[in-house]
Formats: sequence, structure tokens, C-alpha cells
Amino acid sequence: MKLMMNTFLIVLVLVGVGALVAWKAFNANHHYTPQPAMASFHDLVATTLEGDEFAFDQLAGKRVLIVNTASKCGFTPQYESLETLHQRYGDQGLVILGFPCNQFGKQEPGSSDDIRSFCSKNYGVSFQMMEKIDVKGDNQHSVYAWLTRKELNGAGDHSVRWNFHKFLVNEQGELVAALGSGADPLGDEILSFAAGR
Repeated sequence: MKLMMNTFLIVLVLVGVGALVAWKAFNANHHYTPQPAMASFHDLVATTLEGDEFAFDQLAGKRVLIVNTASKCGFTPQYESLETLHQRYGDQGLVILGFPCNQFGKQEPGSSDDIRSFCSKNYGVSFQMMEKIDVKGDNQHSVYAWLTRKELNGAGDHSVRWNFHKFLVNEQGELVAALGSGADPLGDEILSFAAGR
């Protein structure tokens, strides 16, 4: 009986530690005083979900929220909040770029057509969605290399730990925040950024 109780306590402690680690991963937020980047954000290029080249020089003077997305994730309902944010502030200088990624729990397995259809049908997404990419590892996309490496962004190193991790880049192309998956797109911090305050 004592052995069973000790085993139970050990399992309980391990579950608690695991939950704490997961909570920190999803809610880890970093903020920076704007400073010039080592490499220009506005020199980056990506490809849209439709297969068109998207040059970041068109983002000069805009506030940008970049988020890695997935269709089969517990955070997927954030698409709705992101779309609301886009509708409210898209004509006030906010640009949202969604980058689908299948690296976390294989929660974005679909093709570009599948992703487009899912986003449109379920959430009415009209903000700019990009092609599916890797946000980490050997095939990390250049946009995420810039976002996650201090040697490029001039602000800090980051590890994208799950879907719907958010990065905020100001009008000058300076990284000002990296927000965990749990950050609410309609929370005060992101609303303030979206409004340019």
C-alpha cells in the first residue's frame, strides 16, 4: 500500500511538472525596446498560399503580426479572433500573416487548397495566409530564421514551441514582442499594438 501511495505521489509530481512546463511554453512572452535589426525585415520574401511571391518591402510603415497556424490544434479557434483583429485594424496599418506549419503534432497535414478551404469555410479568414513552411529545424523558412535569431532580428533568440506563437514587428521592421500560443489575439497587449498605441 505504501509503495502504491509513493508511486501515485511520484506520478502526481511528474504530471504537475509537465503541466507547468507546458503552461510556460504556451504563455512565454518576451518584449523588447524597439531597436534596429541586424538584417532588414523588409528585405524578406515569402510565398502566399496561392503561390505568389510576397515581398516584405510592402510592409514598411505597417505593424505586422506573424503567427504559425494549424487546422487541427486546440488553439485553432484563434483564427476567429485573428480575423476579428484584421477586420478592426487592417485599414489602420495592421497586417496579419499566417504561416501554416505541420511541425507540431502534425496538426496541419493538408495541402494549400485544403488549408484555404478550411480557413474560409470555418473562420472566414481574409487576412494574408502564406504557404505551409517549417518554422524550425534544417528547413526553417528565412522569415522564421529572422524572427527567432538575435543575430538577425537584433532583439532576441526565440524557440517556437507550438502552433499559434505570435511575433509583433513595428512599422520600422523592428521585433517588439514574441508571444506564446496562449496569447489572446484580442487581449489588451495585441489590441494596443494593432491600434498603434
